[in-house]
Amino acid sequence: MNFKEPNIIEHLAFLSIKYNVYLSELYQALVSARESAQSSCQELTVEYRGSIKGQAIFLITKGSSVLVQFRVEEEFLQRKDINFDRWLNTDKIRKQIAKKNTASSTLVRDLRHGMKKISVKAQVLSIEKPQQFRTQFGNTIMLTNAWIADETGKVKLCLWGDQANSLAVGDTIQITHASVRTFKGERQLSLGARSGFTVVQCKTGKAQQTGISQKTSIA
Repeated sequence: MNFKEPNIIEHLAFLSIKYNVYLSELYQALVSARESAQSSCQELTVEYRGSIKGQAIFLITKGSSVLVQFRVEEEFLQRKDINFDRWLNTDKIRKQIAKKNTASSTLVRDLRHGMKKISVKAQVLSIEKPQQFRTQFGNTIMLTNAWIADETGKVKLCLWGDQANSLAVGDTIQITHASVRTFKGERQLSLGARSGFTVVQCKTGKAQQTGISQKTSIA
């Protein structure tokens, strides 16, 4: 099948969501495969099959299974100004993301831009010094960034106001109803009005501690 921009953009976005890979990494895998015949993107193998009339042909497989074959304009593979976040910020892609969201805990490696109402269990690696953040309406609020991780990777957790006071480095926390955003190419877990977290194991290994996020407005 012949995909042309913007169809190829939407198609790659769907593939990234369906197979839990970063969209930027999938695009780079195409570029690399075009240069060296084959590349990988996590569990996916991308193979360059040649070009026809200025279009590169790619085959994507997972193990022994063929997933998809498609064509991409050679010119498209030379772009340097791609906004990957914008590719994912469409109604069709958001609906696809919503279908993948579940109430069960999500591994850090599977977090993708646009996910909502997700649960994550992870350990607090570090807590940065709080900084004042001024909103577009002139209000000032404290923002604290913490790094949390499970066995599959780490991600930044954004804490507003007094949310960080219930956490300590080494705690294991269970986060609920969080959303995933991207800022300057970096994934971030964001807590909203209905979000919360529970310290299921303190760094001392003693009694449980609970910290539920309060409704915080940054408007």
